[in-house]
Amino acid sequence: MKSADSSYRLRLIVMIALGLVMALGSFWVLELMRKIGIDNAPDIVRSEPDFYVDNFKFIQLAKDGQVHYKMSGDRLTHEPLHDSYQIAQPIIISPGMARAPMTMRADSAMIEDDNSKVHLRKNVRIDRPASGQSQALHLETEYLLLLPDEDVMQSDQPVKLLVGQSTLSGNGLFANNATRELRISGNVHGSFPPSVSH
Repeated sequence: MKSADSSYRLRLIVMIALGLVMALGSFWVLELMRKIGIDNAPDIVRSEPDFYVDNFKFIQLAKDGQVHYKMSGDRLTHEPLHDSYQIAQPIIISPGMARAPMTMRADSAMIEDDNSKVHLRKNVRIDRPASGQSQALHLETEYLLLLPDEDVMQSDQPVKLLVGQSTLSGNGLFANNATRELRISGNVHGSFPPSVSH
């Protein structure tokens, strides 16, 4: 009986050892095939959009938790090739703290660089109603670059700006809301109503 038990144990040990060798060998072959597959795989560049959202709404908060701006549009499409977003019929609302909210509209927009640049294109319109001491504001252009983190907007296209009854037009614009700086450049024309003196 002793030799039958030792023979059984020997067979069991040999079977376990063979099973272990086969498992490790299978793992090694699988790992080798995976590495060869990665090395020989062609670089796949995805050029078509990878997702889209219809009728979207997005709210960006400032560091203090207040609403920095609200954005909505008919369609938001992500372009993975440049990691950018295309927006059809964008509407951006920047709530004013001391002034009325400013509403920006365009036919299309592109957001890039981790949401730090917003390019508004075609039929760009900005409106802010009059409130308190601030007069109504209306701006028209075909292109406007927004830098929301810096509170700056600029354009290298012709612009028309109406503030109250005053009109300014030119071939470019730079506006810094934080410093209250406004520059209209190139072929500037203005129309200002006469001041009322008491």
